[in-house]
Parts: sequence; C-alpha cells; structure tokens
Amino acid sequence: MPEFPIIDSHVHLYDVQRLSYGWLANVPKIDRSFDLADFDAARGPVDVEKLVFAEVAVDPGLHIDEAEFIQHMADADPRLAASVAHAPLEKGARVEADLEKLAALPTVRGIRRLIETERDPSFVLAPGFLEGLRLLPKFGFTFDICVKHWALTYGIELARRCPEVSFVLDHIGKPDIKNGLREPWWSQMVELAALPNVVCKISGVITEADHQTWKAEDVKPYVAHAIEVFGFDRVMYGSDWTVSELTHRYPDWVAILDDVVAGASESERRKLYRDTVTRVYRL
Repeated sequence: MPEFPIIDSHVHLYDVQRLSYGWLANVPKIDRSFDLADFDAARGPVDVEKLVFAEVAVDPGLHIDEAEFIQHMADADPRLAASVAHAPLEKGARVEADLEKLAALPTVRGIRRLIETERDPSFVLAPGFLEGLRLLPKFGFTFDICVKHWALTYGIELARRCPEVSFVLDHIGKPDIKNGLREPWWSQMVELAALPNVVCKISGVITEADHQTWKAEDVKPYVAHAIEVFGFDRVMYGSDWTVSELTHRYPDWVAILDDVVAGASESERRKLYRDTVTRVYRL
C-alpha cells in the first residue's frame, strides 16, 4: 500500500430511492444504494484522504438532481472533494443553462457525457456537441472521455479539435484485456498522450479483463503502457468503485498498481496517487 494517504479520482455513489438508474437492473450485484459508509467498508486498509465523484448515468433529465444530491453529501463529508457531473452537451449552446446550474454547486469541477453507451460514437463530432463542449472552459470544467477501445479514435479527435478544453481519459480507454488485444489501442494511446490537453485516469482496468478468470498479469502491461506514454505528471489513480465490485476488492487494485510502479520514485508515486488529481480537479 502507498506510504501516504491517497486521493481517488473516480468513485460512484448513488441512492436508488432518491434517483433512477435504469442500467443498474442489468448488474444486480451493485443494484442498490451505495454511500460513503459503504465506500469506507470497501476500501479496507487503504487510506483515502479525498475522493472525486463521477456521474453514474442517472436516467435522462435527472443530472442536475444527481449533482445536487452529491453536493449535499459533500457538505456533510468534506472528503468528497469534487464531482464530475453529467451534462447533455449535444444540446449545443442550449446546454449553457445546465452548466450554469452545475457551476453553482461548489463540488462540480468537470463534465462527463458518456460515449461508451452509444452505438454510434460519431455524435461527439457533430457541430452541436462540439459547441457544447467548447463552453466548458468558461466554467472551469474539464471533460471526462469515457469510451471503449474501439471508439478511442473519437477521443483523440475531440482533443485535437478542442485544444482549449482539458480532457481526462477514463479507465485508460478501456482496452480489450479479456481477449488480449493491444492494437490499435496501444498505438492510439501514444497518439492521445501526444496531445498536451489530455490526462489519463489509471482506473477501471480489471473490469475490462475476464470477470471470472482475470489475473494481475493480464492487466499490468496495459497499465504500464498508459503510465509510460502519459508520464507521471499526467496520470491519476482511480478505483471505479462501485463498478469495481463486479470483479475485485478495493485493495486488490491498489496492490496491483503498486506492483506496476514499484520502481518509481516517491515523487512519481505521489503524482499518480495525489498530485495530478489535485491539480486537474482543483482540490
């Protein structure tokens, strides 16, 4: 385990009594409410000083309610230091009203509009989506890119077309670890890392391996590659809890990541586990 308190850049919290999350019906293992007490139970011996909430694909029209719910939770527990909210950027200029409401909530530091759930990810290159995306710097918001490996090219194109926007790649671009595929993900990560307005979350990796038979050695090469191409100044640790519960315990992921960076200096490990997330999400 790290010899210092860490900051988790990607945690999901939700209340199924308060809000609706249609997708949870397909994952019964995590189809219940999860709060910070559950997080504390899950993290075990890992010392997590702060955490960043990531939107949980709440049902359409409830994204402001979700952000307000998280703000209420953060008001009660300052460890919840920031949040990444949903906003329908495809609304173009009309999304500014949503962004203004979100900007009024102190925890909101970024926006995530899921791409991985769409059959055709090319919608992100439509003029309306780009118009909405380019509004984010006005509010000091980052944009989390959440795509599967086969759509990573769209993340690259977004970052190229919007150099004024700060992007965060979620889950190292979700490589196909289950089938042992590396290309084109391997090369595209080099391409994406060459763009200075992108950082990478080292998160959500084990769930891209076989859920029943995964081994640490299956995921390590992908993690090592992401860290190598982005460098420690541009990577941040994330657990992807509660989705991580589908495959592993919270401390398991930290132990694997510790093995990958065993040869790194303390300064580099601090960048991975604390400094990058602090800078990017202004904690």
